[in-house]
Amino acid sequence: MTRHHAVEIVLTRPAAPGELQRILHGMPLAASADRTRLMAVQRAHNPGGALHLLRRRLDSRLPIDVLTTHYPDHRGQVLLNVALERTAAAAIRQAAAVSEQQPQDFLGQRVTAALARQERDRLRLLEARLEDLLAHHTPEEVLACAAGTLLSRHHRRSPTAP
Repeated sequence: MTRHHAVEIVLTRPAAPGELQRILHGMPLAASADRTRLMAVQRAHNPGGALHLLRRRLDSRLPIDVLTTHYPDHRGQVLLNVALERTAAAAIRQAAAVSEQQPQDFLGQRVTAALARQERDRLRLLEARLEDLLAHHTPEEVLACAAGTLLSRHHRRSPTAP
């Protein structure tokens, strides 16, 4: 069954107004204010197919960096479509062969591990900073200050213009 899939397109530079106008004649796109991110809807049997079809349609017309599905698939994963340089692609294929995996599985595991590592590092940094604060302030002071800061940030945000 063919379904529609929402795809986010991240560009390497802002799209020129002329580039967007030429593409808009062939397909509807929504652009961010700075024209570096676009949203499109692509018909395909599955999310991976939607990314592949959109890459083929737009790759020669826009400076595409990454295509990604906007919603998770049936396994709860967001899919990425990245065009790699030949040397990078060859290195990934070689490393995947050594570990007896498909290149996309190998790369997916590496990206997932790197994101998890980054999240752990950020959490450790936050905990260290909090421990430093607690060495000089009571938990009540830290909590009151954090709540006040978060509330003032929330109230300072202006509503987005239509």
